[in-house]
Amino acid sequence: MKRALFVFLLVFLFAGFTAAKDAPPTSGEDPAVEKRLQTLSKELRCLVCQNETLADSQAGLAEDLRREVREQIKAGKTDQEIISFLTQRYGQFILYRPQVTPTTYLLWFGPFVLLIGGLVILFRYIRQRRDSITEKPLTNEESRRASELLASTSGEQKA
Repeated sequence: MKRALFVFLLVFLFAGFTAAKDAPPTSGEDPAVEKRLQTLSKELRCLVCQNETLADSQAGLAEDLRREVREQIKAGKTDQEIISFLTQRYGQFILYRPQVTPTTYLLWFGPFVLLIGGLVILFRYIRQRRDSITEKPLTNEESRRASELLASTSGEQKA
């Protein structure tokens, strides 16, 4: 019993350390600078994680980039100047939402083109299948046999 309690306390203690580690560091910086940094960080991609914003990433490079952005904000640069500086340095990849340019047309419009193409193919296939099905009436023999089957099935249900 004491051993289980000891293990429980150890797990609880380590969980507290990891939660404190994951919490964003608080700094004595200007709140306006930090708010601008947070806004800009949500528009930029982490170059290490590649699927997270700079604000969400815990990578060392992401911390360095946030520090660089913070310094540029303090230097009085506008958001557009900071974004263009980072784009010149790291390319369009650093933008979490890439701009619409001829090089990104496939990224922006490709899914819609594929969807429309798929729907066109689906409708043509359905129309072809519908046109290939021809209705022909039952012959007298087939009609008689169907009536007998229906009569025998309904007679079994009544009994």
